[in-house]
Amino acid sequence: MTEPAPIPADAGLDPADAGLDPADAGLDPADAGLDPADAGLDDRTRKMSGLVARLDRRLARLDRRSSRYSWVRLGLVLAGMAVALFAYQTDNAWAGWAVVLFAGAFAGVVYAHRQVIDSLERHRIWRRIKATHTARMARDWPRIPPPPDRKPAAGHPFETDLNLSGPRSVMHLLDTAVSCGGSDRLRAWLLDPVPDPARLQARQALVRELTPLTGFRDRLTLHGVLVNDAAADRWDGERLLEWLDRHTGHHRIRPLLLLLFALAGLNVVLVLAHVWALLPALWPFSLTVYAWVYLLKRRSFIGLFDEAFYLERTLNRFRAVLLYLEAYPYRPDGPLARLCAPFCAPGRRPSAELRRIARIATAANSQKSEVLWLLFNVLMPWDLFFAYLLERYKETVRTVLPHWLDTWYDLEALCSLATFADLNPGYVLPEVRPPETAPLFEARALGHPLLPDTVKVRNDFVVHRTGEIALITGSNMSGKSTFLRTLGVNLALAYAGGPVDAAAVRTVPFRLFTCIQVADSVQDGISYFYAEVRRLKALLTALGTAHPYPLFFLIDEIFRGTNNRERLVGSRAFVRALAHGHGVGAISTHDLELVHLGAEVEGIHNFHFREAIRDGRMVFDYRLRPGPCPTTNALKIMQMEGLPVDAVTPGAWSERGAG
Repeated sequence: MTEPAPIPADAGLDPADAGLDPADAGLDPADAGLDPADAGLDDRTRKMSGLVARLDRRLARLDRRSSRYSWVRLGLVLAGMAVALFAYQTDNAWAGWAVVLFAGAFAGVVYAHRQVIDSLERHRIWRRIKATHTARMARDWPRIPPPPDRKPAAGHPFETDLNLSGPRSVMHLLDTAVSCGGSDRLRAWLLDPVPDPARLQARQALVRELTPLTGFRDRLTLHGVLVNDAAADRWDGERLLEWLDRHTGHHRIRPLLLLLFALAGLNVVLVLAHVWALLPALWPFSLTVYAWVYLLKRRSFIGLFDEAFYLERTLNRFRAVLLYLEAYPYRPDGPLARLCAPFCAPGRRPSAELRRIARIATAANSQKSEVLWLLFNVLMPWDLFFAYLLERYKETVRTVLPHWLDTWYDLEALCSLATFADLNPGYVLPEVRPPETAPLFEARALGHPLLPDTVKVRNDFVVHRTGEIALITGSNMSGKSTFLRTLGVNLALAYAGGPVDAAAVRTVPFRLFTCIQVADSVQDGISYFYAEVRRLKALLTALGTAHPYPLFFLIDEIFRGTNNRERLVGSRAFVRALAHGHGVGAISTHDLELVHLGAEVEGIHNFHFREAIRDGRMVFDYRLRPGPCPTTNALKIMQMEGLPVDAVTPGAWSERGAG
């Protein structure tokens, strides 16, 4: 793997100047004095916190230096004014030269101060990046920047149930992208309802290469943050593409340009012929025709200045990212080098394209001066010529920019997954097997990535063949719903190409469908029970759809929206239907009578979570155990909270089917 490069000088963060060691910037476990195999979260958090503290000290020094420069600038201004006044009153030549000296010194101090201010800005961004990494490791949600606000996709098979988007979600934890496109790309990968094994294998290869490249990822984030302005949290490249689509069409200008160049050439010939006394003064007539045509068609290029500078300003905001990706020393023949090939294509390098728009914008600047504008445009169709070049440039950019943006979006999404892997060294990239492989799903020490390690409990889980259903019973708050989400979240991460919260995961490609967090709708007149029935009907339809990949379904508290008797009848029939479909799944329930299906239907297996009461408090270990749940706790919770509860005999408990 390529080692993290030293922080480049162009970022304003040279390690020697910034007080940072390149290893600290990269946070490699070995450089941090940690063994990569057992580098724990606490050690990494302490290391990152130490780095943030060093950056705080460096920022304080830079801030003091900036303040000193401000005082020096003020002193030079006051001293220069005093010397100028003295020179004016005494007519002293030496005093006049002193004024020039003060002016030069002031210009040098302003330049040096600007360098310090730029360094301050980059250090603040760098510090924010590292502090956010610390927050991600600790699951400190208020300190993690939220992802873009996106409305959940209507009818999506698992987005809402698995907390993949929104506040305190998987996207909230993973998303390090600074562009809207990068965030949307990551979200699309997580929400893809049908996995693509070839694509996820390619993403895994890129994540493996990117994970140790902490410096590359963080500097890409730094350059991306500089892309944004105060008016927008995230840069939206699609707006520029839309603008290019609306402002392109040089084919309308070319005939007019050729005509005006011919008239301008005729003007020059007639002027020279008159000067050399070869012809009478005919040039005023040709110049009049030239001016008449030029002014008649002036609307073709009246917006040259505004368009050229809009395009230059917008691309220059993207400049740092483009040039960084163009110049980075990629590992030869590595997947990252292949991904970033659009930035290194001969003849289409970003640096060359940015120089072209800079030249056009400089030429268009003549429109700001009436004298220069008149002089240049009398000699030749200056504005129209550069308007033509701008139109050609816009067509070129419209061709290459989508590839640049698409690659950047992919890279930002991949860097999010790689940062997630780097900050959680205990996570693994899953092994995705062909659909006919057995067992279909096998996980060891599986945990939920949104939970801090201090409270997380991990479980093993195996599914051998289609038709298998894990029927999970247990008391309230024992961990049933969390375990279902743990399965679903890790599958979504696996199929996005990212790491999973487990010691090992082997899985075949599954279609994923959940029924966990069903919501009613007062506006649409839909009750909770009817919304649940429609959701389960959609699940059954997906299960019956012919597809090479089996369905992995997760159902929490089936038919909770109706009475006990009808719930039991409906649940038994529905679970039987699921067991005969092309899929596997897990169902949590309070109905203890459903556990008898394990003896009646092949493939249905009972699991449970349990609790204990210690010192008057309910205690859960969140361990998944085989067999039906032997305990319940609903009445215990009521009694502990002081509610009136009638005594219920143990034999009557199972008949009620509640817990």
